[in-house]
Amino acid sequence: MNNTTTMKHVLPPLPYDPAALEPHIDAKTMTIHHDKHHATYVEKLNKAIEPYPELEERSASWLLLNIDKIPEVVRTAVRNNAGGHVNHSLFWKAMSPKSKGKPSGRLADAIARDFGSFERFKTQFDQAGADLFGSGWTWLARSSHDGRRLVILSTAGHANPMVTGHFPILLNDVWEHAYYLKYQNRRPDYLHGWWSVVDWDEAARRFERSEDPNANAE
Repeated sequence: MNNTTTMKHVLPPLPYDPAALEPHIDAKTMTIHHDKHHATYVEKLNKAIEPYPELEERSASWLLLNIDKIPEVVRTAVRNNAGGHVNHSLFWKAMSPKSKGKPSGRLADAIARDFGSFERFKTQFDQAGADLFGSGWTWLARSSHDGRRLVILSTAGHANPMVTGHFPILLNDVWEHAYYLKYQNRRPDYLHGWWSVVDWDEAARRFERSEDPNANAE
């Protein structure tokens, strides 16, 4: 008898070596963040939905967008852990050791249009991250209304702005486990250094995908 269990949700590999983002994000933080924190969200998500076969083939983003369809007894666990899984999966891809330093093309034009300039956008994004009380995320997202403009949002815990009709373009993790080993309580220093590892090609790709109202935001 084969007792092997195949889980629906899996931990994605880092797209670069854990030390690749040094000195801005240290290798030890990246390893713990990915191999422990993210892995735990995946494990707990699979455990939460295991009693419900009808949910096992659903994507993590579907679970977030249809949270009212989740049995109440596991709804909070699914919301928290699916959110942690989706957000971290986006976060790893939002960074690269080969960052170009700033956006170009249509994304750069949209940032200039909606924030006045790239530097003003960075200042507002950093301020949103610094002002966020407790643990959460800061996002550049595209609104599904208001002319589909770009907006800066902050979410507590592992909430994701796609549940409020926004398409995530770029995100930064401001949970303490994302920076505390290197920066301790100096969150603004972490936020400032993070710009050196932003993958603007990935952000541009997501911006282009946001043109399609039916595109999966995960």
